[in-house]
Amino acid sequence: MMITAQGKERYSRQIMIKEIGEDGQIRLAGSKVLVVGAGGLGSAVLYYLAAAGIGTIGIIDDQDVELSNLQRQILHTTSRIGMPKVESARIALQALNPEITVVPYHLR
Repeated sequence: MMITAQGKERYSRQIMIKEIGEDGQIRLAGSKVLVVGAGGLGSAVLYYLAAAGIGTIGIIDDQDVELSNLQRQILHTTSRIGMPKVESARIALQALNPEITVVPYHLR
């Protein structure tokens, strides 16, 4: 796997850290993470994982977005109230980083 020119620009701040470098970024792109919960803590974690270029992110959550979630759950928006949180999170993460794969699991 190679890092594209766009990927080098996107991840340049991580790549410049000698402990990460291009090899580390390639490993991140090939990695898979599963996050349980797309609420308060989970939404922030998911956002950073997507921004870092984790290749595949799975999300498990059985709840829908509610208005009362929006002040602390940064992935969700007013227009997605009533939508499953995993789908709302998928939309937000793919918009942030279209190079990653997001797999939603709407279950408990």
